[in-house]
Amino acid sequence: MDLNKLVARAKAILLSPKTEWPVIAGEPTTVAELYKGYIIPLAAIPAIFGFIHMSVIGMSVMFAGTVRVGIGAGLTTMLLTFVMGLVMVYVMGLIVDALAPTFGGQKNNIQALKTVAYAYTASWVAGVATIIPALGVLIGIAAGIYSIYLLYLGLPQTMKCPQDKAAGYTAVAIIIAIVLGFITAMVIGSVAGVGNMMSGATYSSSSSDDVEFDKDSPLGKMQEWSKGMEAANKKLEDAQKSGDQASQEEALKAVFGAALSGGAQVESLAPDRLKAFVPEELAGLTRSSISAERNGAMGLQVSQANATYADDSGRSVTLEIVDAGTAKGLLGLASWAGVEGEKESNGRYEKTFRQDGQLVHEEWDSHASSGQYTVVVGDRFTVKVEGAAGDIGELRSAVAELDLAGLADLRTEGVKN
Repeated sequence: MDLNKLVARAKAILLSPKTEWPVIAGEPTTVAELYKGYIIPLAAIPAIFGFIHMSVIGMSVMFAGTVRVGIGAGLTTMLLTFVMGLVMVYVMGLIVDALAPTFGGQKNNIQALKTVAYAYTASWVAGVATIIPALGVLIGIAAGIYSIYLLYLGLPQTMKCPQDKAAGYTAVAIIIAIVLGFITAMVIGSVAGVGNMMSGATYSSSSSDDVEFDKDSPLGKMQEWSKGMEAANKKLEDAQKSGDQASQEEALKAVFGAALSGGAQVESLAPDRLKAFVPEELAGLTRSSISAERNGAMGLQVSQANATYADDSGRSVTLEIVDAGTAKGLLGLASWAGVEGEKESNGRYEKTFRQDGQLVHEEWDSHASSGQYTVVVGDRFTVKVEGAAGDIGELRSAVAELDLAGLADLRTEGVKN
């Protein structure tokens, strides 16, 4: 993946689409090149920042204050949003291609995928604004409208439809996209049906020269990620040539696994391995319940352990440890992004910052004498303690009681490059 080329293309299609669409239409490319060089990195933006908004920063709800989705549920939503986004682009490409003759255009599956991918640019980039309260919604709406405009400008260039039929072509495609969006939301909400929807996507691969970046920098991390994607795509290409359906399915799993994990196959820790990090006592309280599970689909796995601690006075805190597993690449991106911020209002405060190389989020409600403290460990695990306490320092100390170093040592366990 050439990051310089990606940024230049995104900037050009957003700022000068009328001159950029003819350039795009004349470029030779493949499905794999479009995905690894443009679609995958941009489609990750709304998934990552949606996770940060839901599970790290939190959502403001009238009469309820700031509400956060649990880290486990947030990671699952992030993973599904990303994967379903990749699938939806491919399906919309098939639809745009199928509609071409109806509006006087020429069928071409690569040109159709180009059209959808570059028209989506505005909406993907606007995903960063998800973390901005109120204004983020307005930015999202504006970006959606601009994406429709980009599609309208692109169809005559890529699909060769007459200019006077471009509006109708665009309208039909957008209506279908809205229907698919509802279906996608239902699938993500029910956390089901991912495997079947992926089965229609196929890819081919070709290599390209990359710019070299510092391996410890965010761009360097992205570059390593792209190399994993290139290797996975090459395996898929070989599997397709062999004609073996089972090999193709396994190779397809590897493609999505590489996209989510940062270029590696990852098996999340078994439930018993996570339970080993859940102590019998925490913050002076005795453990009253414990559970652990590992969930997965299409070879993508996430593990989670939960425990409740209480005393006779009714005070209680909960502990949540999540192994992002296959989604560790996305969690790593969230950590590399370096999102930091702080806000305080009516006796409540929230703060997101980096400490000793780890992403940390803490919040405290002085009226309820309760809060939560969350830390990302080894760019793979999240640890959260939440509940009643004298101050945020008690929750911070509770997390410090845990074997975070031991957990960090397992960041490469189950990882196969």
